[in-house]
Amino acid sequence: MAQKGVELDQETFSCSICLDHLKDPVSLPCGHSYCMNCIKGFWDERRIYSCPQCRQSFTPRPVLLKNTMLAALVEQLKKTEAAPADLCYAGDEDVACDFCSGRKLKAAKSCLQCLASYCERHLQPHYRSDTFKKHQLVEPSERLRDNICSRHDEAMKMFCRTDQQCICYLCSVEEHKGHDTVSAAAERDEKQSELEGSRLNVQQRIQDRQKDVKLLQQEVEDINASADKAVEDSERIFTQLIRLLEKRRSDVKQQLRSQQQTEVSRVRELEEELQQEISELQRRDAELEQLSHTDHHTQFLLSYASLPALTRSASVHIRPRRRRFEDVTAAVSKIRDKLQDVLRDTWTNVSLTPTEVTQPEPKTRTEFPRYSRQITLDPNTAYRYLKLSDGDRKVTRIRKLQSYSDHPDRFTVWPQVLSRETLTGRCYWEVEWGGTGVFVAVAYKSISEAEGTLEPLFGQNDKSWGLYCVNNSYNFWYNNVETPVSGPWTARVGVYLDHSAGVLSFYSVSDTRTLLHRIQTIFTQPLHAGLYLYCYDASAEFCCLG
Repeated sequence: MAQKGVELDQETFSCSICLDHLKDPVSLPCGHSYCMNCIKGFWDERRIYSCPQCRQSFTPRPVLLKNTMLAALVEQLKKTEAAPADLCYAGDEDVACDFCSGRKLKAAKSCLQCLASYCERHLQPHYRSDTFKKHQLVEPSERLRDNICSRHDEAMKMFCRTDQQCICYLCSVEEHKGHDTVSAAAERDEKQSELEGSRLNVQQRIQDRQKDVKLLQQEVEDINASADKAVEDSERIFTQLIRLLEKRRSDVKQQLRSQQQTEVSRVRELEEELQQEISELQRRDAELEQLSHTDHHTQFLLSYASLPALTRSASVHIRPRRRRFEDVTAAVSKIRDKLQDVLRDTWTNVSLTPTEVTQPEPKTRTEFPRYSRQITLDPNTAYRYLKLSDGDRKVTRIRKLQSYSDHPDRFTVWPQVLSRETLTGRCYWEVEWGGTGVFVAVAYKSISEAEGTLEPLFGQNDKSWGLYCVNNSYNFWYNNVETPVSGPWTARVGVYLDHSAGVLSFYSVSDTRTLLHRIQTIFTQPLHAGLYLYCYDASAEFCCLG
């Protein structure tokens, strides 16, 4: 009941024109009270001296005097009112009440008829007075003026279907005369039906996409499970293979040692026999020497005739030192070579990319530009005698040292440069070159970390791949292995990359595209395009494909 009395007092001591506390209150002969400035302004604007509430007219214009008692009561009411909580005050992002004086409260509603926003206190007349019953209240908005026609300053309650815009009534009978016009409410109802249809469509698409997401999540789980099993199985198989190799190595070692012992025993026996024979011969030599010193001729002849004849021993055959176990070494080497061939030739059949998601390589002229990439060169990687131009899309090898700053990614030995852009997914670009030759390459950014004493050159390590175009011939290089490539000689080369599928293809480009070389591998890092210029005054440029 106390709260109800406070609300009654607030309404009693409020001006029905400004909806705020009475300021310099005056009372009209009819008994209603207003702010002095509010009622004066009301009469000056209309030239009719009547009460805004009961519509009673006064002739002549009443003389307005401040009601001191009512003013005192208003001041007393202001003092007894509790200050609103800080949370009720309008912040920078809030819509403020248009009728609060001083620090404004946060608006609770906006009125489309009044084109004003009200806090809870100033909004009460809209709930209590029949005058405001038909006013449309909406959530607080700072864009109320958007509902007013800028030409006629009237509320835009009509909609022109011909021009698809909101208009006021005057617009409908003037510049939009003869157009298909309806009330904004009618158009809203129709658009609301369309909106509901659109919402149903969007909700259906959301459900479809959520199903797709679940399928993809399931696919991720399947991929992870399949990969984990493949890793486990491959580890087990490689462990078995390693154990088999260890067993074979042990068997070969044991066979070699056994053969070694047999051969050594045989040689030792022959050596012992020879040593015995040497001893016998040495004794015979001593006897012969002693006999040679006999002075008596008859005794010498008798003794010499009684000496036993020497037996001739068999010759000893010794194998050449390097050929003793050469057959074993040759057999092991042959096994090693065969294993290397198997690993090299059949490893490409082990694909870590599921075949069902691998996209086909483009084939027609219209398909390649779909994957075109605008590529620019990174000055921080450029060799100091390479000049970049045309927005860093062109590079020329010159004899003048360029003033590049020091950078850890810069090539300092070879005339080569990498792109700024990181290449993943499916990409296609073309390089047009002039001069003696060019190396069109792709490489990991970590190429500078390649093992070796010298700075890495494209194609001379396992971090870069490239097509060497020089002297009217092509050669593909990877990991310091050169592969001759045949194809029509042109000054423009196209490169197609499908990073996830591990596909890298090079094309000779003229009126047609001719595949020069294609590899299937596994890329473990993002790639960058690279260029190497063979001689001075040579140039290369990444082409714009539209």
